[in-house]
Formats: sequence, structure tokens, C-alpha cells
Amino acid sequence: MYITGPVELHILCDEEAKKAIDPGLSLVHSPTYEVKVRYYMPTWDEMVSRIEREGSIATAHAAGTPGLMKLFLQEIIPVKKAIYVDTDALFISDPRHLWGEFKSFKSTTAISMTSHSDGGNPEWQNADRICSCIMLLDFEKLREMRLMDSNLYHLDDSVNGPEAASPPAFKAKFGAPDPSDGKYHDVRLGDQGYWWAIVDYLPDIWEPLSFDYEVSTCLMEMYETRLGEVEIDEQQEIYEQGHVVHTPQFGKVIRPKLLHFNCLDGAERWYEWKSWSDHDNKLGRRWGAAVLYHVGFKWIWLSRFSFDDSTPNIDVQIVEALFEDQKVVNQQSVV
Repeated sequence: MYITGPVELHILCDEEAKKAIDPGLSLVHSPTYEVKVRYYMPTWDEMVSRIEREGSIATAHAAGTPGLMKLFLQEIIPVKKAIYVDTDALFISDPRHLWGEFKSFKSTTAISMTSHSDGGNPEWQNADRICSCIMLLDFEKLREMRLMDSNLYHLDDSVNGPEAASPPAFKAKFGAPDPSDGKYHDVRLGDQGYWWAIVDYLPDIWEPLSFDYEVSTCLMEMYETRLGEVEIDEQQEIYEQGHVVHTPQFGKVIRPKLLHFNCLDGAERWYEWKSWSDHDNKLGRRWGAAVLYHVGFKWIWLSRFSFDDSTPNIDVQIVEALFEDQKVVNQQSVV
């Protein structure tokens, strides 16, 4: 809706999700800018096999096996950098603003996600101190450091490359894995628990992301931001913000650019939550209008009002979902 240049969408999903997305894409005949859509659809067995090759990760989170794939995105998607966005989030501004944050990365930074340093639930191993729902990921750096381990890397001395970065991070955070099967079974927040172990152990690869890009309902109450009061000044806005004390955002205005509607009880899909149109509900009153507008925006409105042979199009392809450990072994066996 807001993009001001060509865009690539890399979607990791199953066939059912693809069938839900494709009809909308087919209605956009003349986008303002070129749009590339790449689907990656690993089977359940392929996902389980990669987790088994890693050897230690398991999850107690509802997202289950598919949720753990967030730790392997750099292995599947063959680009240098990417923005990861959960499916219950939406941009209300040009995504290129968020892409521009890559320019400020330090030379060692590979990951940027929000820092909730006021969190710290011991049942979650303090993993609520970050959120892996919106992330800037330098895939190239993550591949170079070999973020996730694989038994394929240890077949013999012919497989070159560094030792994987994550195993010592997991051991430092969770202790020794279960001796019966070598796995960590009590990581309550799934991939976020493992990301927390990684960035806590390797702080130089991580930078906090502005709350502008992760205005979350889950625990954070959207930081008390809202539509309305259009003439409020910055000092009053800062005064009214919540859940920012002892975080990198303290004393800074949150200017919402991406909304994240997670942890909404009673709705299978976040946009079907019954309270969005309830003015007596605090969240519905503050952000319901934005949800209703964006969910109701028609696909055909994304097309230009006129087009000719030079009009950009939507290029949709399915790409084989091959993991990096498989690629490394295949390449070195050829050599």
C-alpha cells in the first residue's frame, strides 16, 4: 500500500497459505512498482529433518515446528538482507523506512529487533526482553557465521567452514540439554527463546530496533499510542507513552510505522477480533479504525489507474526450499 519502490516478498508457507494469498495477488494487474513474490514451501518432513540435523532445539511454544523455521530463514532465502514480519502485523507507512535502518548497522551487526529490557520473566528464561516478531536480518552475515549447527557439518574434515555460532549460546542460556535425547525441551517462547540466547551471548551482532516498527499489543499495550489528539506535542506524547521505562526508547517519541496485533484472545485471526469496532474497548478505540481500514482495502486498488507495455508487473515464482547445510555439502562434494 505504501511502498515507494520495487519490492520483493519472500514467503515461507504451506500450500494452504499460498492458496489464500494467490487470489489477491492475481487481482493486481498493474502495480505502481515491480513486485517479486517468491514462495518457499518446505514440507513438514523437511522442516523436522532440518531441526533434527541441528540436534538440540525443541519448543514448548504453540507455533511448534513451523515457528522454529525463523531460525533458518537465512539458510532458505538466497538474498543478502531481509525484513522479517509476523503475519499478524501490518505496515502503516512505507516499508523502505524500516529497510533504511540497515544503513545504521555497525560492521558486526547481523540482527536488529526490539529490546524490552524492562522484561524478564524467569519462566521464559527472560526471553521477553526481546521480540522476534519484527526483525532486520543480515542473511549474508548470519550465513558467514554459520548461525545454526547441523550434523552434516561434522560428517568429516572435508566440510569446511566455521563452528556454528549458536550451540555455545544455547548452552550458556539453558545449561546442558536433556541427556536422554540431547534437546532443550523447556524453551517456552520457541524461536524467540533461542534468539534471546543468541543475542545475549553474542551482543555485538545485535542492535535494538526502534519501537516505531513494533507497536505491539502483547504485554506492551501498544505503548499507549493511539490515533487521535492530532495536535498533541512531543513532550505530552512522551509523557503518555507506556512500557518504555528502562528501555532504549525511554524519552523518545514513538511514531508508529508498523502495528503488531498479537496475543488477542478469542479470535482465530487477529483481524476478526470482535472488539475492533467496539468503542468501549480501549484497544479497539485506539487502533480499531486503522485495522478496519487496512483489512478493508481492496486488492484492485493496488493497481495503477492506467497501464501500458512499460507497466511493472507481479512476478510470482515457487523456489525450492533447500537449507544451507544441504547446499554447503552439495557444493563441497562437487568440488
